[in-house]
Amino acid sequence: MRPKALAKESRMLGEYLPILLFLAVSTAVGVALLVLGNLLGPQRPEAEKLSPYECGFEAFEDARMQFDVRYYLIAILFIAFDLEIAFVFPWAVIFRTLGVAGLYEMGIFLGLLVLGFVYVWKKGALEWE
Repeated sequence: MRPKALAKESRMLGEYLPILLFLAVSTAVGVALLVLGNLLGPQRPEAEKLSPYECGFEAFEDARMQFDVRYYLIAILFIAFDLEIAFVFPWAVIFRTLGVAGLYEMGIFLGLLVLGFVYVWKKGALEWE
């Protein structure tokens, strides 16, 4: 290769050095956190730590066991109401440029959301026996 081509190639490789450095540092931090957690954390977890949580049933039982459908209903309702935040964030970012019309539109949107929540509440979908 010619010397000019080598110099150009070395400059191009030098542009990737910050990315390589970032990957190396982030990998080192990740490994260090895992090692420190294993060294400084409890060696024998308590029974509470190993107990099932959030799902309401043992994690490693028969796959054909029956459980309440209301669990799925609560999960679906959570997702439906939680995803509405995806519409509120962009609105909040451009709130000043939308003016009063944007405020009314978001008020109608949130009002419909509250009406849906009240409907679900009145139907008893949030009750857990």
